[in-house]
Amino acid sequence: MNESEQGEPGAIFASAVAVELGLLVIALLVGWFLSPSPLEQAHANTTDLLYGLLACVPLLTGLLAITHVPWGPLGRLDDFVRRHVVPLFAECRLWQIGVIALLAGVGEEALFRGVVQAGIQQYFGSPAWALVIASVLFGLAHWITPTYAVLAGLIGAYLGWLALATGNLLTPMVTHAVYDFAAILYLLRRERIDSASGTMLLDDAE
Repeated sequence: MNESEQGEPGAIFASAVAVELGLLVIALLVGWFLSPSPLEQAHANTTDLLYGLLACVPLLTGLLAITHVPWGPLGRLDDFVRRHVVPLFAECRLWQIGVIALLAGVGEEALFRGVVQAGIQQYFGSPAWALVIASVLFGLAHWITPTYAVLAGLIGAYLGWLALATGNLLTPMVTHAVYDFAAILYLLRRERIDSASGTMLLDDAE
């Protein structure tokens, strides 16, 4: 696949789906040796589903803060995301973004919270250390920039805490998926508004 094909919406979607499905498969295979397995840790529960939706609010608030009051490393991260991450999703359809976000929420939480965190807790009996180690690994797995990795690690700790607090893997899955979906849509909308504003300024200048 050449460089131009890698930038096509279909290629981006297929690559993202392949990665997230791969993480889910790994989680299920490794989780086979855990009791309970990742699938058994996720329970259909309306209350925990609502908790997962509400838990998105702090994450989205943090995203708004970073994009509206950028400073230092956060400002550089925001600029990097605008230049290199947002364009990947610019031509994706709404349903494609939804599928990517859903698979990310299910696959990554099944692996990092359902296997890594739960497995460490099972074998070493320390929820705190399990949370810390899983969060650090989650951050390292998202090493786009050092700042991004740190923020991802903090988000991982938050998601891990949700899993511990509710006893239900469904909660961080919902939070992760909904946050990813909302964050991508927000960042795309911001770019479109800024692009439209820039076009209007150019027209006025002419």
